Amino acid sequence: MNHKNIVLSFLVMFFLSSIGTAQFITQPPSGGNQKASVSQWMGIVKAKFVYNSPDVTGPSGEDRTGKIWGELVPWGMLNLGFGTAEESPWRAGANENTVFHISHDVLIEGESLPAGQYGFHLIPQENGSWTLIFSSNSSSWGSYYYNPDEDVLRVEVVPEESEYTEWLTFGFDNRRLDGSTAYLKWEKMKISFDIKVPNINDLYLAEIRNELRSSPGFTYLSWVQAANFCVQNKINLDEALIWAETAISTPFIGQRNFQTLQTKAGVLSAMGNQSEADVVMEEAIKDPTAAVTDIHQYARSLIVAGRNEKALEVFEYNRKAHPEDTFTTYIGLARGYAGVGNTKKAIKNWELAIKNLPENQKPNLAYYEAELKKLKE
Repeated sequence: MNHKNIVLSFLVMFFLSSIGTAQFITQPPSGGNQKASVSQWMGIVKAKFVYNSPDVTGPSGEDRTGKIWGELVPWGMLNLGFGTAEESPWRAGANENTVFHISHDVLIEGESLPAGQYGFHLIPQENGSWTLIFSSNSSSWGSYYYNPDEDVLRVEVVPEESEYTEWLTFGFDNRRLDGSTAYLKWEKMKISFDIKVPNINDLYLAEIRNELRSSPGFTYLSWVQAANFCVQNKINLDEALIWAETAISTPFIGQRNFQTLQTKAGVLSAMGNQSEADVVMEEAIKDPTAAVTDIHQYARSLIVAGRNEKALEVFEYNRKAHPEDTFTTYIGLARGYAGVGNTKKAIKNWELAIKNLPENQKPNLAYYEAELKKLKE
């Protein structure tokens, strides 16, 4: 056998041996059913559908309106005459499996679904509720190999009529930080189900703890953010106090300034230690880093909290510590005196503030004059 024949024989054997694993050429999707995906974040939790999208208009251009549900998509389970499934639900799309991805454990219509990737199927019914199926088998083609033993979750939902939708479309509405409503719309039908993240703040805490052990932990600002997250959500306050102290005093990272001290005071206040929080805030407003606006906003928060006497005390300190400021400090005194019922002094300080109105505050002149007018009346 010459060299040419040896090479030819080798190529033939290689071709025959590789037929079973051949990668075929890329072609348009079967039936023209374009592949699509849609995702939605719920805080740090991501939900995603990957599906093939048929349309109401048939492959030959025929209008199938009124013939989708109960005809093209049959009611109930069906023997498709192919594959291993004795009875198959609808694949909730065309071609391959419709796949639902969820990054964290969630509740679907109040039932637990672990993080993972699922084949998504539907059992439509002419009357009554429809069954949603989340199967551990997400890689098969359609529902031809559906096996009920692979169901991870089944839930019942009630379909509703909706506006006409030509292409089968998945989406999300009623979007919240801890959940969303997923839906499928096609023709004049909409099928929705609720996704709820039951422990969203715990998930954030887990992320925060991990992040503080890496590069974000090398700046005091991350520790401030972590502590403030706990205060805002009224959770994990013991650890938040440690984080706040870390932002202040940890070598090479911590900084004792108005922001870090205010953060610590906020944690103490949330824990119910108001007297200790006040001591820390006294230190904060007298720190060299405390700006006029920092002190002013702190005093305003005291008014919101109903602590008017304390607010006036802080406004008075701000005016004394920053005599060069002839606008914000007078505004503060005006609000402080109004808060304790001293209308005369409040009017006087509003007038001084308006008299010294900075250029960048002139667009707000009408608002300030209205505040003064209310006191005079």
